[in-house]
Amino acid sequence: MQELISIITPMFNSERFIVSTIKSVQEQTYQNWEMIIIDDGSTDGSIKLVRTYLNNDKRIQLISLEKNQGPAKARNEGIKMACGRYISFLDSDDLWHPNKLIKQIKFMKINNYNFTFTSFAKINEQGVMLSDKLIDSPMQLSYSDLLKSDYIGCLTSIYNAGEIGKVYMPDIIKGQDYCCWLEILKKGSNAYYLKEQLAFYRVRTNSISSNKVFAIMHQWHILRHVEDLPFLKCLYFITTYIYYGIAKRLA
Repeated sequence: MQELISIITPMFNSERFIVSTIKSVQEQTYQNWEMIIIDDGSTDGSIKLVRTYLNNDKRIQLISLEKNQGPAKARNEGIKMACGRYISFLDSDDLWHPNKLIKQIKFMKINNYNFTFTSFAKINEQGVMLSDKLIDSPMQLSYSDLLKSDYIGCLTSIYNAGEIGKVYMPDIIKGQDYCCWLEILKKGSNAYYLKEQLAFYRVRTNSISSNKVFAIMHQWHILRHVEDLPFLKCLYFITTYIYYGIAKRLA
């Protein structure tokens, strides 16, 4: 019997992409899922598009926040509502391979893993692949490993809430998901990598994640003020973060 997977999808002004995202979930070969779409105060036609799917597929739910509160609060609202043993994340402009869930859950069950992630490809706003290069990672990550570099794409992650419990995200501008992974690893779990490209991350023009200087500054904020690490440890981990970031770009 397939256990229920909760898919958390925050949405803000995503009318260009949300239909493709929903379809990539409906096309999953693993069928026992619920997709919780949390609208974060959209002012375009996103909500109208989602509502066209609600009556025909009861697995899709829509939660509307009264005003824009940011992705952390939107995701946390979805996590709070989730009924699945497994919790996964898919943003409203990203896509999954049809076999993503079935392969990843099999990987978790066979190996008794509670937290896993996969590789992913990058696509542009038109859905064209930007590179066929595998975005790689070590096969196993501890808390200390993840402090050096964020290898885990949010759209690829699944954790077993039945074993770990529900883990929420801090309300910060960037890296909410990264802090969530660190919290899971602090609970004693490791993260395990399924070396297969099973998701598609859409690179948006002028997105926060594309600003490298801002990313370094925010990484320091997470290390120093969210994780509360001593100054010298922060200095060590920010140096490794920059090093691995350069290595990824040159690989």
